[in-house]
Amino acid sequence: MAFKYPAARRDESKVDDYHGTKISDPYAWLEDPDSAETMAFVEEQNKVTMPYLEQCAVRAQFHQRLTDLYDYPKYSCPYKRGKRYFYFHNKGLQNQDVLYVQDSLDAPATIFFDPNKLSEDGTVALKMGRLSEECEYFAYGLSSSGSDWVTVRFMKADDLSPLPDVLERVKFSCLAWTHDAKGVFYNCYPRQEGKTDGTETTCNINQKLYYHVIGTKQSEDILVAEFPDHPKWHSSVTISDDGRYAILSITEGCEPVNQLWYCDLQQLPSGITGLLPWVKLVDNFEAQYSYITNEGTVFTFHSNLDAPRYCLINIDIQKPDRQHWMTLLPQHNKDVLGFVSCLNQHHLLVNYVHDVKDILQVYELSTGRLVRDLPLDVGTVAGVSCKKKHSEFFYKFTSFTTPGIIYHCDLSVSNPEPKVFREVEVKGIRQEDYQTTQVFYPSKDGTKIPMFLVHTKGLKKDGTHPVFLYGYGGFEHSIQPYYNVANLLYVRHLGGILAVANIRGGGEYGLTWHKAGTLANKQNCFDDFQYAAEYLIQEKYTTASRIAINGASNGGLLVAACVNQRPDLYGCAVAEVGVMDMLKFHKFTIGHAWTTDYGCSDEPEQFQWLINSVRLGVCVDCLLDLHTAAMHLDDLGSEGLDGSQYQLLVL
Repeated sequence: MAFKYPAARRDESKVDDYHGTKISDPYAWLEDPDSAETMAFVEEQNKVTMPYLEQCAVRAQFHQRLTDLYDYPKYSCPYKRGKRYFYFHNKGLQNQDVLYVQDSLDAPATIFFDPNKLSEDGTVALKMGRLSEECEYFAYGLSSSGSDWVTVRFMKADDLSPLPDVLERVKFSCLAWTHDAKGVFYNCYPRQEGKTDGTETTCNINQKLYYHVIGTKQSEDILVAEFPDHPKWHSSVTISDDGRYAILSITEGCEPVNQLWYCDLQQLPSGITGLLPWVKLVDNFEAQYSYITNEGTVFTFHSNLDAPRYCLINIDIQKPDRQHWMTLLPQHNKDVLGFVSCLNQHHLLVNYVHDVKDILQVYELSTGRLVRDLPLDVGTVAGVSCKKKHSEFFYKFTSFTTPGIIYHCDLSVSNPEPKVFREVEVKGIRQEDYQTTQVFYPSKDGTKIPMFLVHTKGLKKDGTHPVFLYGYGGFEHSIQPYYNVANLLYVRHLGGILAVANIRGGGEYGLTWHKAGTLANKQNCFDDFQYAAEYLIQEKYTTASRIAINGASNGGLLVAACVNQRPDLYGCAVAEVGVMDMLKFHKFTIGHAWTTDYGCSDEPEQFQWLINSVRLGVCVDCLLDLHTAAMHLDDLGSEGLDGSQYQLLVL
């Protein structure tokens, strides 16, 4: 099939001046997604893509096989509110997960809330949901068509009757009930001109924190925190386990640092009536502090203060000076301290990440003493459910070949042992047919980079296998083993190899690993990814023409930069919703928060980082090159399938 790509008009008159450097921006007109010219250009692109996909001879077969494989039950960990248990469940192919409730773990379950009934096409999603402490009310946020804008509604939890309360303009918000169930804290933005359906590109600033009292109108909501001198600040409230304190976390970007304020709600004789008298426990952005629990005035926080692999610290708010702070769990000499939860009044459920694989343990809250290890295979803890006042807890394990095993354990019984509460199997996929290995390869500067490889057992390293190489490398986000039936179909039926490279910029080894792939060090991410491909070729898993690279958002930037720096190294590149214009991204939507990872072209030094490194993958011409590359995989056939059939999967 011959392809005739639509021409993208170049406006050579559009030139921007960055600190004396003139940068041509001939495609600035595409920044308006609603213009007639942009919509016409997109339509012309679709006229190239859709006929190609529709003429693929085996498309229907792949569609049916994927449908069959995705049709398996999915469950979340049950969680307890009041005396009842709640969990999410998807029977297989439902558009949205359904929230179920049961009176006990052995009792029959009934539907509590079904988002699938909110729209015929399944595009209205439950974005957030919070039950009040004793299960009096349910607050739930709905978004339409993938928008970040959320509408919050309420209903009674006993008889499921809806309440008239409605909260609008909610985005990037917390949702925290006070323990008396009188109301909920939430964030929203001021009203803005123009559309707010999620497709607008206007900048999101001046977020405010409100308290909504049940039974009142949003116009009567109480403003409890605002930051007019800092329009880019975001805030989030957590209510302490004892219900006494509101803990306020303030961030300015995506860097793992925050300010920490609190308010003693018991010291408000008239209740919440206006801006709260916040006490600033931490008033700088030097480290991150996440509330775990408190015993009276002694608060336990998960923090990276002088601990790039994280630790637990105790702060007595009656003695707030830093010299009085105490370390409860010190930083590990290699492993990263992940999530921590309090349970059974005086225990901590603690997760460590060891070489990108999860460890789960129980500690004493008062002393930090290790109580026991919990059994866990090689993979990821994908979910945990516990509360300080409950002795029982649940955790969900998953891996590249394990769809989900939920364990239940009760610390109130003698010799408590986790037991399998629920295990999911996928028909037509046998775990024993696949092999997952972890390798460590040297990057350009010699740094050892971990990478997971998933393939069929007995695979011969003869250089003939197609590889799907995935990466992210940003915002301290770790890519741990995850289950995806499409990947297993590709491995099983196309003789492919799934390769997940844990490059720098993520959080796989803590804050140091993250910072080694940000700002002036961003090129390390691209080098790490390129050397992953080099390793796969050198070890005779594949050849360059058989490697398809993929990433989304920050990973889309990764793919775009790599395919432009080393076009010889890949046969296909798929960049999903990538951050492409590195000189202007901060001017749109929530892009200003990403400058902590990338830098900002408004700053002369940071402009030089961006123009010399990251900008190698940002122009529309580059995107058209990616589109072209994705169409040329003629030599990627495997097990009797020709290149076009392989393309269907990676596209």
